[in-house]
Amino acid sequence: MNNTMNYKGYVGSVEFSEKDGVFYGKVMGIRALLSYEGETAKELVEDFQGAVDDYLELCEAEGIQPEKAYKGSFNVRISPELHREAAIFAASHQISLNSFVENAVSNELALQRN
Repeated sequence: MNNTMNYKGYVGSVEFSEKDGVFYGKVMGIRALLSYEGETAKELVEDFQGAVDDYLELCEAEGIQPEKAYKGSFNVRISPELHREAAIFAASHQISLNSFVENAVSNELALQRN
């Protein structure tokens, strides 16, 4: 089972509560709390899409820009030693630290897909 859904550029989690017998989730990657639920997969998808549509309509009505998930910028906390080692490696290979980290993440994700 895939544990995410996509709609209009937003990604939603998929969880299941055995105790309550309900699927639930929230939109990931934005500060606003958009949650949804359903007793069936179909209801979950419909409520997810409805939550996104309601959020976009509310933003439009209030004249505010909706948040976009995953803008391509994030902070990573690592040990000072690992930071130093990565920065030295990147500099010695004439690439930016950002490029080095992007390549490392991309390579790891490619390995995980296989």
